[in-house]
Amino acid sequence: MDKIKVIGKQTLSGKIYISGSKNSVVSLLPAAILSDECVIEKVPHISDVLDLEDILRFLNVKFSLESGTIHLDSRQMVNKPILEEYSSKLRASYYFMGAMLARFNKVEISFPGGCNIGKRSFDFHLKGFEKLGAKVTISDDLYRIEADELKGAVIDLPFPSVGATVNILLAAVKASGKSVINNAACEPEIENLIEFLISMGAKIKGVGTNRLEIEGVSKLSGGRVKVIPDRIEAGTYILAGVMNGDNLEICDVRPDHLTSFFEVLDEMGAKYKIEGDKVITNKSLKLKPVNIETAVYPGFPTDLQQPITTLLLNADGVSTVRETIYENRFQNTKYLNEMGAHIEVLGDTIKVYGPTFLEGKFVRTSDLRAGAALVLAALQASGETTISDIKHLLRGYSDLIKKLTDVGAKIWLEDE
Repeated sequence: MDKIKVIGKQTLSGKIYISGSKNSVVSLLPAAILSDECVIEKVPHISDVLDLEDILRFLNVKFSLESGTIHLDSRQMVNKPILEEYSSKLRASYYFMGAMLARFNKVEISFPGGCNIGKRSFDFHLKGFEKLGAKVTISDDLYRIEADELKGAVIDLPFPSVGATVNILLAAVKASGKSVINNAACEPEIENLIEFLISMGAKIKGVGTNRLEIEGVSKLSGGRVKVIPDRIEAGTYILAGVMNGDNLEICDVRPDHLTSFFEVLDEMGAKYKIEGDKVITNKSLKLKPVNIETAVYPGFPTDLQQPITTLLLNADGVSTVRETIYENRFQNTKYLNEMGAHIEVLGDTIKVYGPTFLEGKFVRTSDLRAGAALVLAALQASGETTISDIKHLLRGYSDLIKKLTDVGAKIWLEDE
C-alpha cells in the first residue's frame, strides 16, 4: 500500500472543489437496484465506490461511469450470497440487505467491514426487517433475511441510526401498506436518498424530519439523482484553510449542512466568510478553546470530531471533546501526541491542550477520519511527515493529493 508524504507549513491558496458525498453515494448505489435502470450524477472517485461497484458487478448489474455519472442497468441482476470477499471491504455493503430484500424478498450477506471505530451494531436494522415481516437467521457470520411478503409496520428506532434508517427505508418502499419510521435519522444524506427513491416512484413523507411515512408500491422505475456535496470533506478543507489558508476558497459547499460546525468555528474566532456555495478561509491566530460534544444531525458531526481536534491544538487553552456516537474514535490522538501534541483521553472525552507545535513524524491512519486529522496535522507541522495505511483515507476523500497540491501543499504518494 502507498504512503503519503507531506512537507508542512505551506500556505494554501486557490480553490478546492468539493466532491459528491461519500456518506450519500454508499446508500444510493445499493438503492439503485430497486429500479431496472437509473442514473447517479456527481459520483466521487473513492475506494468505497469501487468496492460497491465490485458487488454490483458480482450481482450482474451493468453500469458505466463517465465524467462522474453512473448509468446502472439491473434488468439482468441475479440474487446470490454476498460473501466476505465483498462485504468485508466496507460497512455500507449492508445496504444491500434492505435493497435486495425489497427486490427479491431474500438476501444472504456476510458480516460487513469498515473502519474499526467501535461497536456499530446493526441489530436495529435486523429488528426493523423483522417488523416488516422478514425472518432473520445467522450462521457463521452469514446473515440470511427472507420474507414471503413484506408488510408495512410501525418501527420505533431506539437511536436515530443513519444505517438503520437507510436499510429500513430501502425495504419499506416496496412493502405492502404503510410503514412509519419513528426516531429516524434526518441527515442530509438521508434526504438525498429519499430524493432518489421518490424519483423512482416511491411514496415517502416527512423528509428532513425524525418521522418518515412510507406507502409501499409494487414497482419502482427509472430514477435519477445528483449526489449532494460532501459536508465532511468540505469541513476538512475548511479546517485546512483556517490553519494554513490565504484566501483559500472551498467551493460547491452546502453551508446549511454544516451549521453546528460553523458555530464552533465562530466560538473559536476562526477567520472565514461564506459567499453562497463558497467558503473563503484564512489562517487564524489567537483561537479560543471550546468544548465540543458530537451528536446526531443537526448536532456536531462525529465525522468531523477527529479533524477538528487538530485545529484545537492551535487554541490558547484547554479544549474538550466528548464523543457520544462511537467509543473508539480517538485513535488519532496517539499519533498527534507523537507529533508533539498534548492530548489526554479520559473515557469518552479528550482534553486538548494548546497551543502546541507539531513536528513531522512517521504516523499511521487507523480509520478514515483519523487519517484526515493526520493530514491536517502534517500540513501545519514542521518538517516531513509520512502517513502509512492510507487505504482508509482513499475510502472517503476523492483526489485528495491533487486537490491539496493544486492549492500549494507539498504532498505526494510514495510506494511502500
